[in-house]
Amino acid sequence: MKTLAQILVIAGLASFVACGPSAEQKAEQARLDSIRVADSIAMVEAAEQARMDSINAAMAADTTMLEIETPAE
Repeated sequence: MKTLAQILVIAGLASFVACGPSAEQKAEQARLDSIRVADSIAMVEAAEQARMDSINAAMAADTTMLEIETPAE
């Protein structure tokens, strides 16, 4: 009886190990990964846009200061 219990335990463990994620679970994980990548790309693009906006604002302020400092003839 002890041997039968051991065989059943080993068979049960083997069945858990043999069972991997299903095709549906793999597809869901792939979908989540693509969403994560798209979100990362969007964050990088937003940071770049904010950087460009800051540069443009600084250039506009610098141009405004030059116009104010230049004496009129």
